[in-house]
Amino acid sequence: MSRRTTCKQCRSTVSGHRLLAATHKMLEAVEGELADLSVSATAPSGELRVTIPSVLSHSHFTAQIASFSRAYPRIRLHLDFSDTRRALIDDGFDIAIRMGPKAKSTATLRKLFSVKRKLVGSAEYLSSRSVPDDPKDLVGWDWLALTPVHNVPIAFSKAGGNRESIKPEPEVFANDAQALYQLARAGAGLAIVPDFLADADLASGLMQNVLPDWELNAIEVFAVWPANAPKHGLVHLLLDALTQQKT
Repeated sequence: MSRRTTCKQCRSTVSGHRLLAATHKMLEAVEGELADLSVSATAPSGELRVTIPSVLSHSHFTAQIASFSRAYPRIRLHLDFSDTRRALIDDGFDIAIRMGPKAKSTATLRKLFSVKRKLVGSAEYLSSRSVPDDPKDLVGWDWLALTPVHNVPIAFSKAGGNRESIKPEPEVFANDAQALYQLARAGAGLAIVPDFLADADLASGLMQNVLPDWELNAIEVFAVWPANAPKHGLVHLLLDALTQQKT
């Protein structure tokens, strides 16, 4: 065999190796793109419209929503934070988050967590009044009330089984719990608010817990959704995420 022939064979072998390496790279790239397409096709996507009480924007609930958004970036969330009660179907929402007394679980209602409440007043407001021992001592005080529930008697309970209910006459009404708290913070009177609104000010001494030996019933946060929501759709994906997370 001549040297020229041998060199041709060498060049042919080198070219073949290069072609094979290039082919492998192309196949890997195609396989990677197909894998990305497969993940994209199976990842949940779409839109969810959720109405939420405005006061929960200051609670851990927003962190739960943020965690869900990070886990499912292809789902577009439309969040309506409002203390105006939205109609689930008529206003076009997929899920409504509600707050209220203990609700019985049904096929389209699920409890998410409970929120403790406190009766609070500013230190300035309370400084000119004698320390109350009993809920009835507060009947003539200045009260601030959340408009939707201002007619509901206020029930207190104490360790040992003592229970008292009063129905004061509020001086100021507001349809927003955060505004109600700010009014109390400014010294306008007493208000019942979710504890997470007042915790920082209670710790600093700006606000005080009125009747600390008495407790108010907690309120529940629950979700409701349309009966025709698919069992394996986005609605139930969000519900499961909110239920599974620790509160």
